[in-house]
Amino acid sequence: MKVSPVLLPILRSRMQGELLALVLLHPEREYSLTELAADLGVTPTAVLREVDRLTGGGILTDRRVGRSRLVRARTDTPLYRPLSDLMAVSFGPMPLLTEALAELEGAQRAYIYGSWAARYSGEPGPPPADVDVLVVGDPDADALFDLAEAVSRRLHREVNVHRVPAEAWEARTDDPFLTSVRERPLVQLNLAPEAQ
Repeated sequence: MKVSPVLLPILRSRMQGELLALVLLHPEREYSLTELAADLGVTPTAVLREVDRLTGGGILTDRRVGRSRLVRARTDTPLYRPLSDLMAVSFGPMPLLTEALAELEGAQRAYIYGSWAARYSGEPGPPPADVDVLVVGDPDADALFDLAEAVSRRLHREVNVHRVPAEAWEARTDDPFLTSVRERPLVQLNLAPEAQ
């Protein structure tokens, strides 16, 4: 039996939330079913079933190019704006932070931790008020602050970013902050481009 995701219990599954967030928060893009499956870490068959439901419901639109089926958000319906806002505040941190941090020089890895990661992992509790992000590496502090501010505006909630050098993250430590972060749920963001 599938359990509704704690982040937004009106959805059928976490995969549905991740797919909607990815596509609705990037309305200018088209995604192939294979690309969606790879981005979400699920089978193409699972994506196909969900895309069929969402195109049938008028939330997504699709077209065929050769053997590929390309999907994008349908922005011409009254559902688009409120649904994309709902996806931004619930499942939006993953695609928006991944996109922003992947282009930030010096960011080697990144994790969401805290209450958002706990809800994403299925721990019950109130909706997260903010999003806590740990960036491993040595990105410019001002650039990281600006990035957090920009993503905060899109998510309609505060994004708190903590930067830690790779050596400190990988080492055994008694640092209370790092110990606390490691003991709780972590959601790793995939910052590596597909080609690598």
